[in-house]
Amino acid sequence: MQQSNDKSGAPAPTIVSRLRGSRRWMIDLLVIVVLVGGVHIYRTKDMLVTDEQSSPPLMLQTLAGEPDGLRSIDDRPALIYFFAPWCHVCAASAHNIRQLRLSRKEEDLLIFMVVLDWRNVDEVNEFVARHELNVPVLLGTPKTARDWGVSVFPTYYIVNSQQRITRRDYGYTTFAGLWLRSVFAD
Repeated sequence: MQQSNDKSGAPAPTIVSRLRGSRRWMIDLLVIVVLVGGVHIYRTKDMLVTDEQSSPPLMLQTLAGEPDGLRSIDDRPALIYFFAPWCHVCAASAHNIRQLRLSRKEEDLLIFMVVLDWRNVDEVNEFVARHELNVPVLLGTPKTARDWGVSVFPTYYIVNSQQRITRRDYGYTTFAGLWLRSVFAD
C-alpha cells in the first residue's frame, strides 16, 4: 500500500518520478537553447566578423544631402545602426539610440543610423521626427547592405578607433546593452 502525503489520497511523488520530470524539463530547455542558438547562427552568418576586421567604407548622404560617415581621420569608436523605417523593432529601439547619444559625448563615440530598405526621404524624415532622433541618419543603399552584411533589421556594429569591428548584433538592444558595448569598444 502506498502512503499519501496529502488529504486527497494522491500518492506522494517518488524520487524516480521527480527525476523523470526534471530530465524532461532539462531536455526541453536544451532543445530551446539549440534552436535559439541555431537561429542566431543562421541570422548572423552574413554579418561581418568581429575578429578585428576592418570596417567597410561608410560615406553616405545625410537627410540634408550632405556627405557624412566614417572617415580614415576619425579616431574614436562608432556605433553604426542599420534600420528600416517600417521595422517595429527598429522603432522600439530608437529611444535607446537617442538615450545613448545623450549619455555619451560625441567626442567619445560617433553614432550613425543608416536607413536601408526605404521608399523615399519623406518616409525616413517621418521616422526621424516621430522618434526625435538626435544622431546623423545616413541614406543607405543596397550596396551598403551587402558591404556590411545586413540582412535583418535592426543590425548594428561597434567599430573601434582604428575602424575595426569589435561588436555586432541584430534585433532589439536595450540602452544598457548599447552603452556597455560602446564603452568597451576600444
